[in-house]
Amino acid sequence: MRSVSGSGERLLAILGLFSEETPEWTPEDMMQALGFSRPTLYRYLKTLKDAGYLVSLPQAGYTLGPRVTELDFLMRRSDPLIKIADPHLDELATAFVGSAFVVRFYDQKMLCVASQVSAPEPRSSYPRGRPMPIGKGAVSRAIVAFLPPKDRAALVSDFLDAFVTSGIGSTKDAVLTELKRIRRDRVATARGEVTPGLVGVAAPILAGDGTPIGALCLSTEETTLTKDQLAALRDAIRDHAEAISDALTLPSARASA
Repeated sequence: MRSVSGSGERLLAILGLFSEETPEWTPEDMMQALGFSRPTLYRYLKTLKDAGYLVSLPQAGYTLGPRVTELDFLMRRSDPLIKIADPHLDELATAFVGSAFVVRFYDQKMLCVASQVSAPEPRSSYPRGRPMPIGKGAVSRAIVAFLPPKDRAALVSDFLDAFVTSGIGSTKDAVLTELKRIRRDRVATARGEVTPGLVGVAAPILAGDGTPIGALCLSTEETTLTKDQLAALRDAIRDHAEAISDALTLPSARASA
């Protein structure tokens, strides 16, 4: 049971229940999960339904509503990260066969928000909007490596099993040592950790204070990637990510953020 207080927190708590594992909720399950009384819950459900954030059918549960789709459309048109990253995604997808994408990092979640594909038969386990796993893959390592030391250590502790399974270290100290190396290189590589048979190369996208707001990545088939191509891809990802980071710190980008 979650502890929430205030109308805003209660509304967000209801929306926060919805996930890939549980995309539909009954009022009874909501009351059990949140500890709300029936009158309180139904008052907030009515508010969310009237605003289009939730929909329901008779004898069925609640699901996310059309307002969420509308907000996604608006985000695609207004997010400065997407606007700035788009031409870089085009360049990467033209230079390398694969799927180039940009990821947003928030609240211990990593989400693809934009992509460009040049592979004839693209494969991806994590399309736009589906949270990626922390501890596995190049995107995760590129982002976590640039967190402040205390946050980095805490996140590694929370997801240590995933980091160890990925093969970058058998202990917390070993994982942190590898993340320090990635921080020096400013680029990370992973093979088959998120999607079998694919190589992912990622670099962090940083805010003006040096903290990560996301990452730039390209995934491609491992069987067709030569050693020289991998080296070129690592350089390209790092350079484009740095260019995006620099552009985001310009006054025009901050004004639209």
